[in-house]
Amino acid sequence: MFKRPVKARAFLTLPLMALLLAGCGSKANNDTFDLSLTPMADAPTARNKQILVPEPTALKSLDSEQVVVRVSPSEIQYLADSQWGDRLPRMVQSKLVQAFENTGKLAGVGKPGQGLAIDYQVVTDIRAFEINSTGPRTANVEISVKILNDRNGSVKAQNVFRASVPVSGEGNTQLIAGINRAFAKVGADIVDWTLRSL
Repeated sequence: MFKRPVKARAFLTLPLMALLLAGCGSKANNDTFDLSLTPMADAPTARNKQILVPEPTALKSLDSEQVVVRVSPSEIQYLADSQWGDRLPRMVQSKLVQAFENTGKLAGVGKPGQGLAIDYQVVTDIRAFEINSTGPRTANVEISVKILNDRNGSVKAQNVFRASVPVSGEGNTQLIAGINRAFAKVGADIVDWTLRSL
């Protein structure tokens, strides 16, 4: 079910053709998963504010399409035959932007390069986004957030959001569903807290 991270030096000993065939074969069989996020309905309105949501930062182990499984406090593997629909930070960024837009409570929401006149940046760092199998199986998501005043660079507010939900079942679909539930809670809390903090 799980696969270990591939070490770069292992590739150096493989013939080029075998490497390409292995890459093609593994990609074709992977199930591809999306994330979902529904913001809380009772968040306050900040219609005179425009925010920018940069791509979250993350360690290299999370900055990929691979689904992380923690098998010990110091070791991770990747969920076999599964992948996210894009690099995880890009997916989290996209879902947060959509969630902020769907509230209808801001003057504008954008990503870098879209040319908005921004009041605040919502700067995030993905600290955990994984299945934890070291004990009772859980899905863990942890994201730190800073609201940065875009005009003077000062931090208006900062917080860390965490969710841990139990995972039932053995299949990849059930494991991903657990991560999705944890992210949905964290993401909704981020949107609600941000709107209350502006």
